[in-house]
Amino acid sequence: MNNSNSVNSQDVIDNIANLATTYGLKLILAILVLIIGLIVIRSMTRGATRLMKKRNVDDSLVPFLRSMISISLKVMLIISIMTMVGIQMTSFIAVIGAAGLAVGLALQGTLQNFAGGVIILLFKPYKVGDYITTQGHSGTVKEIQIFTTILTTPDNQTIIIPNSPIATNSLTNYSTQDTRRVDFTFGIGYQDDIDKARSIIYGIINNDERIMKDPEPIIKVSNLGDSSVDLATRVWVKSGDYWNVFFDMNEKVKKTFDSEGISIPFPQQDVHLYKHDNED
Repeated sequence: MNNSNSVNSQDVIDNIANLATTYGLKLILAILVLIIGLIVIRSMTRGATRLMKKRNVDDSLVPFLRSMISISLKVMLIISIMTMVGIQMTSFIAVIGAAGLAVGLALQGTLQNFAGGVIILLFKPYKVGDYITTQGHSGTVKEIQIFTTILTTPDNQTIIIPNSPIATNSLTNYSTQDTRRVDFTFGIGYQDDIDKARSIIYGIINNDERIMKDPEPIIKVSNLGDSSVDLATRVWVKSGDYWNVFFDMNEKVKKTFDSEGISIPFPQQDVHLYKHDNED
């Protein structure tokens, strides 16, 4: 009985030794290949990024292609390591196919975002550096990645938006045109001279070199309100000057109206107090 147990124990030890000899070296080699492979992939990805920038590849494509290259190389590395260890790839591919179907169904939204990213890069409704409004957010496009688009707001917040809703919904791109129209509405009192107010606004416009002469600026009465006569003012500027002109014009018109005696009405409410005598 004891001899039988000794034989069984010896067989187990021999099997463990054989497994360690057969797969131990493969595992160690696989780990080394994995570490070296990741280092090489990182280096290749950086090299590809530098090459793309050197070849003046569109900035919108660089992050997308960099991610695709990195993922593809890592998948190839993992498959190579599995082959080295001795995993049968035929069975593995069948398992991966079944798992891929399940994962694909579970990650429909992610795959839609990937497809959205491809559509954005193909049709280019916007590119890196453009100022856009989409999905209720506005900002400058910082990166277009595989699944998301990253915006930076004027107050330096970072907004990450999935690509799918951007690709399938409307957006406003403020950077595609070289010029933009700036719209103002200046209200004056009914007792004020419309021609004088119009002349003041024209004077401010003509003294601002950022405002274009063609198309010609327009100043028209747009509304006879409850307490004001509204003058709609429209001027054209270079897209980069839009906000500076908008803020400066409002300030200059207010100061000049004040100095020239032109009133700018504002909502007022008269409150009347009545005193009632108490009757006995």
